[in-house]
Amino acid sequence: MTSPTVSASGTPSGTPATGKRVLLAAPRGYCAGVDRAVIAVEKALEHYGAPVYVRKEIVHNKYVVETLAARGAVFVDETDEVPEGAHVVFSAHGVSPAVHAQAAARNLQTIDATCPLVTKVHKEAVRFASEDYDILLIGHDGHEEVEGTYGEAPDHIQVVNSPDAVADVVVRDPDRLIWISQTTLSVDETMDTVRRLRERFPNLQDPPSDDICYATQNRQVAVKKLAPECDLVITVGSANSSNSVRLVEVALDAGARTSYRVDMASEIDLAWLDGVTTVGVTSGASVPEILVKDVLALLAEHGFGDVQEVRTATEDLMFSLPRELRADLKAAGKAPAVPRRDGRKSLDVQPA
Repeated sequence: MTSPTVSASGTPSGTPATGKRVLLAAPRGYCAGVDRAVIAVEKALEHYGAPVYVRKEIVHNKYVVETLAARGAVFVDETDEVPEGAHVVFSAHGVSPAVHAQAAARNLQTIDATCPLVTKVHKEAVRFASEDYDILLIGHDGHEEVEGTYGEAPDHIQVVNSPDAVADVVVRDPDRLIWISQTTLSVDETMDTVRRLRERFPNLQDPPSDDICYATQNRQVAVKKLAPECDLVITVGSANSSNSVRLVEVALDAGARTSYRVDMASEIDLAWLDGVTTVGVTSGASVPEILVKDVLALLAEHGFGDVQEVRTATEDLMFSLPRELRADLKAAGKAPAVPRRDGRKSLDVQPA
């Protein structure tokens, strides 16, 4: 399949007018933290050789994980599955101090690919726990990011899963109370949870800066803009990707008639296109652009060749590689890879 090329006017040259169109959200796909984590595994495999172990999925995307596994990455649930002294990469979602301690006890060579924005939330948890605050962590219980943040101060943190869970919150001192959040949540649902918490605890304090990731917010804003014009919105992303699942919900809440999530183009049910004139397309923050291009190509084959980009922000943030990996690459005289999301058609460090 060949993806249509979007012209300046939004209409691919040579595409017959059918009245059908695709509204393509921008920004979409890889965020800076995901790009950094994926490149960390790629460069570790290149520098150290296979196998390189990765605790949990490096990012929540089936295609990315399977592709890296084919190159020699070995994904494990816990550090005790990693041979002593081996290299292990911690995922972008972060880990608790207990996991760091377990790795040290096994003399593992760790590469911490935790997203710097998640690390910021960890530091907030440590700081507020040291000041003896009760900390309300808004997030999904069992999500790896939430487990890592909770592990920073388990005696001070309680997880609030949803607005409906607010009624169950019990605190020691309602005047020493602050909320923080998972970085990949729905902005609207998070603020609804905060509103309900504040109804119960008027002196609830806000974190010093927004915890929800810039990329999560940007992708939701873009979907909100295009959704009211869409009969159908397709989000490319895996089922365990919190931010991808949220995009499906955001599209419906913003006015899309129907909204579905797929891992890849082959999962699209062509019956979804019956009676549809406008399809919105977006992708979660851990999705490589090649998967979006495949979706656009399939849609073009069924009359949706007019692709119009709906851009609400431009992202240029990039994070340096984990310091452990940078140090080893420098010692070997190798220049570190430069993350480049734009034009990235595969999992290779440099765009094809």
